[in-house]
Amino acid sequence: MPRKKKRRLLSSILSFSVLLSLCMLNWPQQAFVPSPGSEVVAIRGATLIDGSGRPPVKNSLILVRGDSIIAVGRVGQLKIPESARLVDARGLVLAPGFIDTHSHSDRGLDSDPGAKTQVSQGITTIAVGQDGGSEFPVGEFLEKLPRSPAALNVLTFVGHATVRSKVMGEDTSRPATKTEIDQMKSLVDQAMKEGAFGLSSGLEYETGKPATTEEVISLAQVAGRHGGIYISHIRDEADKTLEALAEAIHIGRAGYLPVQISHIKLGTVAVWGKANAAIALINKARQRGQDVTADCYPYDAWNSTIRVLIPSGRHDDPTEVRRGLDDVGGAGNITIVSCKAHPDYEFQTLEAITQKEGISSVELYMKIVRDGGAGIVCRSMKESDIRIFYQQPWVMVSSDGGIGSLHPRGAGTYPRVLGRFVREFHWLTLPEAIRKMTSLPAARLKLQRRGLIRTGFKADIVLFDPLSVIDRASFQQPQLISEGVKSVFVSGVEVWRDGTTTGNRPGIAIRNY
Repeated sequence: MPRKKKRRLLSSILSFSVLLSLCMLNWPQQAFVPSPGSEVVAIRGATLIDGSGRPPVKNSLILVRGDSIIAVGRVGQLKIPESARLVDARGLVLAPGFIDTHSHSDRGLDSDPGAKTQVSQGITTIAVGQDGGSEFPVGEFLEKLPRSPAALNVLTFVGHATVRSKVMGEDTSRPATKTEIDQMKSLVDQAMKEGAFGLSSGLEYETGKPATTEEVISLAQVAGRHGGIYISHIRDEADKTLEALAEAIHIGRAGYLPVQISHIKLGTVAVWGKANAAIALINKARQRGQDVTADCYPYDAWNSTIRVLIPSGRHDDPTEVRRGLDDVGGAGNITIVSCKAHPDYEFQTLEAITQKEGISSVELYMKIVRDGGAGIVCRSMKESDIRIFYQQPWVMVSSDGGIGSLHPRGAGTYPRVLGRFVREFHWLTLPEAIRKMTSLPAARLKLQRRGLIRTGFKADIVLFDPLSVIDRASFQQPQLISEGVKSVFVSGVEVWRDGTTTGNRPGIAIRNY
């Protein structure tokens, strides 16, 4: 066939495919046949935003039976079974349940399996084992979940720092030997066979920091052979952010696996305003064909240990401490949120404490570290950089929070994006924001039948009021429940309704098989 005819034929096929996809939004989808005997739930009247980024569909009708969506269409196009339970969703948006690619709720599922601060945001699936720290063995963790189920679905990564500590014990303040790396590779291989979704690292933290790039590549290659990804709290989120991003990209390229940059940020004065440079670095890798994505939480403050303020690790050097405090804009930007030795410091800034105690911020920092350290929230990012990150099509929403989080992101991330970044600031359209919460993370994690409202997909569903959804959690009261999320279903079972958990715990352990 002549080249011109081939091009015309291909163009016609593509045009027809696009037209067919658009038309299908308005057609009832073919019924999915679930296991018999289950109650049908009919959710009618909502504006459907299906997770794909496509325009909303008004007056929708969704039929759910068991754990699956059995039909999607409009009111009047689908027949509702007489015995169906009706959910009147007029005035609400219906979307896929939100998928949090970076959660620390594994620390709290035993104490709060209902995961109130998570499901109240619309989160239905969480990825734990982050920043290099995970439960191990992974198989035991995943097997425990069905015996004591949670309200939401859980998947996990295997932590680089975890396997490092398993092999090296407390002697982790040095590069690993070849023998030790081989032992770590064996543990990563075990974890991947047991269902881990990939390797996580926290190279800014003390256990992971001494590791060479080559050590991490060796472990990443093992995860890659099992179809996993490399998800990283990169080595530096401050002055050397660009170098740290380049290292993560190199690890993915040499490890032959996709890369996810955890909670992408620019956390010190020296890199404020350089979001476009970071974006350009990642886009260059993507243009080469490398699979690189990122997640981002919607706050200008991070939460970690006080010791990360001093990248050199010289916590008793006044010059280094002064430099570290200045790098984040000063002691007034640093709030103590947990401190065993000095509980009276909690929820006060270093600046406020220094004024009460009559000592310098440098002296106070060294005192806190000598006395065992502290957890901090540090307000050291710029909103303009956050906006640029959020407007990239490959950046998804994540919380970096969890049950009992002392940062408001643990309870407020998703409603904050919907209420502030969409409704108030107009940074994103509502369909695009929901895509970043649903189908984009589902694709990143290769989750089957999740992340979209489609016939045959799992019935992980959130209903919210687009006019009132908003976060309430603050740095002073970080666990206040958000407003506007009316109902949340996990696998077809309602776990959140009208401001409270239902007590249902239908969540499952998801394995990367």
